[in-house]
Amino acid sequence: MTDWHIGDVKVTKIVEEDGPVPGEFVLPDAQPEKLAEIPWLSPNFVNEKGWLKMSIHALIIESQGVRIMVDTCLGNDKERTTKAWAMRSGPFLQDLAAAGFPRESIDYVICTHLHVDHVGWNTMLVDGQWVPTFPNARYLFGKTEWQSWEKAPDEEHFGPVIQDSVQPIIDAGLADLVDSDHRVNDEVWFEPTHGHTAGHISVRISSRGEDAVITGDMTHHPCQLARPEWRCFADYSAEQAIQTRWDFYARYVNQPVLVIGTHFAPPTAGYIVPDGERYKLKI
Repeated sequence: MTDWHIGDVKVTKIVEEDGPVPGEFVLPDAQPEKLAEIPWLSPNFVNEKGWLKMSIHALIIESQGVRIMVDTCLGNDKERTTKAWAMRSGPFLQDLAAAGFPRESIDYVICTHLHVDHVGWNTMLVDGQWVPTFPNARYLFGKTEWQSWEKAPDEEHFGPVIQDSVQPIIDAGLADLVDSDHRVNDEVWFEPTHGHTAGHISVRISSRGEDAVITGDMTHHPCQLARPEWRCFADYSAEQAIQTRWDFYARYVNQPVLVIGTHFAPPTAGYIVPDGERYKLKI
């Protein structure tokens, strides 16, 4: 378990799954020979085979007396088109409780977007029905994001993600459809980072003069700081996602803002600094 303190706010990482994957699984351009041209990625973010080290984890924000979970990973018992993600039976909820976060204690769930690996634990299978995993939480879905997926759920590529992990939350009356700059409280708010999906958001944190931002899939892997033009195969608009990365990196370069990666392998967080005309993550 890893955690960070940003002023009075605490952020805790709970890992569901991590390990190396071939670059083309996520970023088609991230081939070993190209990654080798970015030496600062080793050893933390690229292994000896030239594969990307990645992580699927949730981030729990404790702020002003509430607990906010950012993204809910893959979940168990779900039909998925990616074999390794299908019909899982992992101990995520037990790990969450062991870290001091029983599922009933979560006050808000934020999904940076509605892809398969960010909504899975929104629900759990009980007596053959998908029910909200966090019964006392309000689930905050971006209005633009939901409208995009409601029109085109794309089950062919991802499986019945909306059907099993989003619609049951709406049906239970636990969802709030919010704007892309929504504020949870004085310390936590949404930052629009559209492109990877139509309504993708990142999460900003500020407390007592200290700052952080949780990326979501605006940046999947630190290699994209060096190569912002490297798209993800699942981008809704690759052109917009690339521009969003360039703008984000320019905004936060040399700033005292801790960048916490939603899929970054340990150490998971760092600061954006210049590297010639590109950028790198200072850890």
